[in-house]
Amino acid sequence: MSNLEIGLWGIGILIVLVLLRAPLGLALLGTSFIGISVMISERSALGLLASTPYDFVASWSLSSIPMFLLMGYLAYCCSLTDGLFKLARKLLSWLPGGLGIATIAGSGLFAAVSGSSVACSATMGRVAVPEMNKAGYQPGFSGSIVAIGGTVGSMIPPSIVMIIYGVFTQVSIAKLFIAGILPGLLSMAIFSLVIIARVKLNPSLAPRESQGSTPDTWSSAILETWPMVMLICVVLGGIFSGAFTATEAGGVGAAITALIAVFRRALSWRRLGQALVETLKTTSTVFLIAIGATLFTRFLALSGVPDYMTNVALSLSDSPLTFIIGVSVVFLVLGMFLEPIGIMLLTLPLLLPIFNHYEIDLIWMGILVVKYLEISLVTPPIGMNLFVVKTVMGSGLNMGSLLVNTFWFVVAEMFILGLLIGFPSISLWLPSFLD
Repeated sequence: MSNLEIGLWGIGILIVLVLLRAPLGLALLGTSFIGISVMISERSALGLLASTPYDFVASWSLSSIPMFLLMGYLAYCCSLTDGLFKLARKLLSWLPGGLGIATIAGSGLFAAVSGSSVACSATMGRVAVPEMNKAGYQPGFSGSIVAIGGTVGSMIPPSIVMIIYGVFTQVSIAKLFIAGILPGLLSMAIFSLVIIARVKLNPSLAPRESQGSTPDTWSSAILETWPMVMLICVVLGGIFSGAFTATEAGGVGAAITALIAVFRRALSWRRLGQALVETLKTTSTVFLIAIGATLFTRFLALSGVPDYMTNVALSLSDSPLTFIIGVSVVFLVLGMFLEPIGIMLLTLPLLLPIFNHYEIDLIWMGILVVKYLEISLVTPPIGMNLFVVKTVMGSGLNMGSLLVNTFWFVVAEMFILGLLIGFPSISLWLPSFLD
């Protein structure tokens, strides 16, 4: 059996393991180890298995992941972000579906201090859903707003997905972060337009708010919000101005978040422990999958599969646009069955050589990949954000109603994806200022 055949068999076995719901990190490690053992020797496979985890995790850029996660979990566990929704509500409640639009805006603001879509959905579900329920919003409609609002946690910087993509493809994480700003704002704007249009067509989805704003409520919202707004400005402003790297920004952000929690007397030993445990669990899961993907990349390189796949892609079409459309279909289908980071790390070893051959801008491609993963968060049967919202809202939410209402936002996501593919400058204009 040739090395190429071994590589193709390895991909097939990996797909079977994934379909059987085997842990993705272990499936990647196991397939790679056995494949390298067969192609070269068990001794070589053991050597790579011993060196790869250290070589990957020792990357300086990766140390920002636990720091940004800790920043987000501290903000979540200490309820520091509740004021973001309140301020957005004061600004936007006059619009049709104003509370829903405020939830989208609050999600975008929370995304700037968390980097996690799931944490974003969980936080907004806890804060915004009770308010929408009191205002008479239909549960399926309010749940879909929280689910789609949470997806911007992957696009608005700092983004854990972007950090992993940047390390894996060796492109600037700072450029990826700034590239995500306009697509993130565009997504939020279009989601808000969808809410307005649906409420205009069916006012029973979201009755208008009757409460007015007073100077006292405005001052209360501003006092509650300004420390987190300052945190966002320091972290993102520091990265884009070059004052510190993305890695340093994670440490600075986590430290400032802890100080805000201390001054507000919101940080207890229990909450600190909860934030640390969640950070360790998420970091461990992400790193295990990433280490497996790194070893799988080496296995594929030894087998010659990337060159073979490149030749196959070129034989089908020499058009980069046709290839991008094909990649979009692959990601959207995989997104229905796999979790987002797993999708990215499963496919990049195969696709990266083809991206390079077509000379596709990897910053632009990174934004497209993030958008694919956003869509996967709200597409069944896996749809992680849908299950987070269902968990938060409990028996009061009918899953069928949630799916029907989310469908309109998925259509909007497809429209946004088309804009990002058709107009790369949406993603690449701001990064051009860092050159």
